[in-house]
Amino acid sequence: MSNNQPEYPMPAMEDVHLVDVLRALGDPVRLRIVRELADGEPHPKQLTGWGFDLQKSTVSHHFRTLREAGLTETRVEGRAHLIRLRRAELDHRFPGLIDSVL
Repeated sequence: MSNNQPEYPMPAMEDVHLVDVLRALGDPVRLRIVRELADGEPHPKQLTGWGFDLQKSTVSHHFRTLREAGLTETRVEGRAHLIRLRRAELDHRFPGLIDSVL
């Protein structure tokens, strides 16, 4: 990653707490994002492609909340920002949680 590109910090999985995950999943928009990301593969983070009738800043807030709660990872590749559900790590830390919300 180039030094002039933004970094997207996320907590180490051992620092992810169930209460923070559940709080993040308690919002219908964020739950919808998690369902879209359920395959665990990276998806483009272009804000117009998610079908939300929300301001871009609001959608960005939801992506940030998911990342800061430890649910997602955002990676920069050139000009593309890719977001993925940390599915394998979450399944290991909280077995059955993601399946139960899907």
